[in-house]
Amino acid sequence: MSTAIYRTSSANAYDNSIRNINTRFTDLSALQENLTSGKRVLRASDDPTSAAMAERALTRLSRIATDQRALASQTNAIAVAESTLGKVTTAMQRFRDLVVSAGNGIVNSGERKTIAGELQGLRDQIFALANTEDSNGLPLFNALGSALKPFVGPTVQPQDYNFKGLPGQSAASDVAIPFALDGDAAFMLSPAQDGVFNVSNSNTASTLQASGVTVTDTAQVTGSTYQISNLMVAAGASPGQSKLTYDLVETLADGTRVPATGVTPTTGADYPTSATRIPISVGGLSLTLTGSPSASDRFTIEPKASVFSVMDDAIRGIGGATTNNSVTQAVGQALHNMDISLANISAVRGQAGELLNRADRISDLQKNRSVQVEADRARAEDLDMIQGLADFNKQENGYSVALQTYAKVQQLSLFDYIR
Repeated sequence: MSTAIYRTSSANAYDNSIRNINTRFTDLSALQENLTSGKRVLRASDDPTSAAMAERALTRLSRIATDQRALASQTNAIAVAESTLGKVTTAMQRFRDLVVSAGNGIVNSGERKTIAGELQGLRDQIFALANTEDSNGLPLFNALGSALKPFVGPTVQPQDYNFKGLPGQSAASDVAIPFALDGDAAFMLSPAQDGVFNVSNSNTASTLQASGVTVTDTAQVTGSTYQISNLMVAAGASPGQSKLTYDLVETLADGTRVPATGVTPTTGADYPTSATRIPISVGGLSLTLTGSPSASDRFTIEPKASVFSVMDDAIRGIGGATTNNSVTQAVGQALHNMDISLANISAVRGQAGELLNRADRISDLQKNRSVQVEADRARAEDLDMIQGLADFNKQENGYSVALQTYAKVQQLSLFDYIR
């Protein structure tokens, strides 16, 4: 009876030792795998909840990385667009300086033609810059969408330059900025909003000059072209007063001509006969004629559709001027219209700067989000290395003790007790 009990106890001790060794070896191997990878959760079966949290965190990190790559591409495009507008501004400033120099009284007609040639080169350069593309071949100034070449021209008058696209500026989002700027706002002009008009007199020998056009009523400005002719000075209602009458032909934007004869200035006011400044008001526009009118004077008030048409008018006016009076007229109007165009370009360039600042803020915010999401992922699946090393040492000691215990159990034999 005692022998049977001894055999059962020995077999049980042997089996327990084997199981203990296997268990501790499995635990030790798992800890070693965790230490090698630095992760507490290697498989979903290790901790389903933590594995799901880590997977969501990895998905968010991947989305943030994708948004950051797209933002970098958008930032580069806007940076190039802003730099391009800087080049445009420099070229237009040079254009303006040449226009001023052309108005110098000591410059002769030959020198003005030379200046006009340089002005033509600057206009071509600015037009090419307006159609600049990014590294992907997309226009930098295509607004909400346009053809591969947003700006085309010159074409048939009066709309000599056109923007082939949808005007407007795309809005930035929480994670992105637009790829392009609104070229329509930068280079195209609105008659009612910008008030850029060219006033020309077909009588090149006339001493009568016109000031820049001012918009007095935007509701009446429709983009029509006006032609004023047969200027006649009649006696006013009071002694020493005169009244100006003229014939007016309006050409609508669609090309329809609307004649009106014997038009009296809308103000209906007399002016002193001795005065040399004559106010003109038509279609929500006002200008001042300086000098003495004659029946041969024929003024055309024409809205300008773009920066390029303003420059073309300046080139024609300066290069083709035959008298100092026509030079003065061309230079004065060119400077007036160029200043308005430069203000529009500067405004769009300012928008580009704000977009770049916003891109920096978005990038910083995304980096902070990445840190937060990475911390969430680490808490879900990463291993505390200090705790892991301590557990590994404990398991290693347990495994060593189990091996020693097994060795002792193997040495148990009845012959060891026979004397």
